[in-house]
Amino acid sequence: MELVTKINIETKIFPKEELYGLTSQIRRASVSIPSNIAEGYGRMGKNDYLRFLNIAISSLFELQAQLKTGKNLSFLQENNFNILFEDTREIERMLVSYIKKNKRFLIKLYSLRF
Repeated sequence: MELVTKINIETKIFPKEELYGLTSQIRRASVSIPSNIAEGYGRMGKNDYLRFLNIAISSLFELQAQLKTGKNLSFLQENNFNILFEDTREIERMLVSYIKKNKRFLIKLYSLRF
């Protein structure tokens, strides 16, 4: 959620003609990450949860590409880009680790059932 706030603050300086383009894409991708984690958590099964975690990480990769585009177009200053990108990398490391852990749990659970 903190990343969503930072993204919204940083994209306020993007050119007005990008409001419905890159600005909108970046904002939607950033809010999609915690939204999918929350939606998956609210589901009734681990498989659904993992599916939504994978959607969240896909949105994260999309956000990383869009941030690079924003930097390349000089919409983001180098320092601000570096901070935001490192935030996305930290979230990436946490999500990948969490997904792997939950997949191992599912494999153990299903191997006990059969």
